[in-house]
Amino acid sequence: MSELKTKQTEAGATFSDTVSVPVSFGSDKSAVQAAQEKVALCDRSHQGLLQISDLDRLSFLHNQSTNQIKNLQPRQGCETIFVTSTARTIDLVTVYVTEDAVLVSTSPGQNQSLMSRLDRYLFPMDRVKLEDISDKYAVFSLIGPQSDSLLQNVGVETLQGQPDATHQLLTLAGVEIRLAVGSGLALPGYTLIVPISEAATVWDKLTTAGGATPMGDRVWEELRILQGRPVPGRELTEEYNALEAGLWHAISFNKGCYIGQETIARLNTYKGVKQRLWGVKLAGETQSGVAITVAEKKVGTLTSYTQTPSGCFGLAYIKTKAGGVGLQVKVGETTGELVATPFLSHEYFGG
Repeated sequence: MSELKTKQTEAGATFSDTVSVPVSFGSDKSAVQAAQEKVALCDRSHQGLLQISDLDRLSFLHNQSTNQIKNLQPRQGCETIFVTSTARTIDLVTVYVTEDAVLVSTSPGQNQSLMSRLDRYLFPMDRVKLEDISDKYAVFSLIGPQSDSLLQNVGVETLQGQPDATHQLLTLAGVEIRLAVGSGLALPGYTLIVPISEAATVWDKLTTAGGATPMGDRVWEELRILQGRPVPGRELTEEYNALEAGLWHAISFNKGCYIGQETIARLNTYKGVKQRLWGVKLAGETQSGVAITVAEKKVGTLTSYTQTPSGCFGLAYIKTKAGGVGLQVKVGETTGELVATPFLSHEYFGG
């Protein structure tokens, strides 16, 4: 990783004591524009990567999370959620099924706790092996509408038109990597899983020959709030369940038993979702954690907040009975309007 960090520093990267990946490359505005109009490259190597192997790997993971796992074939994948027995959210992860294992990409800082959780549910008869391989791989996100063109320009066969989390092994700059559909946001792009020893080579190829604009974690945070992606410690906590979090796309109601299944099924059957996660277009500055009110009655809480060149924006859980898109609210000392975000869904699409 030291070689990668050197490459990034030479490109203007700054780092902080709290995040192991670049915070910024000096021009956040250019990075946002690239992600929305061209292509940006973001180092997401602080995400966790778990490997589940042996004969029962698919059924084991199927029983531990919300989405349909056991029917996935090699090169397929999906997003799924780890929840508590009462369906409270733990983490939203992406699963990649290979010929002999399942890779689980976690949110930053969640790999060790999820490893411990999975280990607790292992029984002696389970033919399952768990390994945390986070320190063996770097994870990059290519984000933007020109991601396919960039990859083609550097000699890589893309997966254009394939479902999210479809993946394959291929060679980029002489390095074998795993390329997966999906940027991690509701923006077009790809995820690249790269051997740590070759990460600097791949980064250099994508930014020099490919022309991708380097993007830091600060811009990622801005985009993930604008897009509506919930994260642990903010929107994914013991206070909220998976349906309230707007993650219906990562839930199967037809898969049978799994941890939290009874609660989720009951909430869906009896329309028991009492609050929902929305975007909030804000009239002025505020901060995360402030109360949201309508006619001086509390209806929710702002969970995430960012300032952008086009204005302030946040994510908030709002009581269902208070309203949805278009609702005018007071957020701390400012005002706001509830809006839909691309990443979130509040209805079931089947599966």
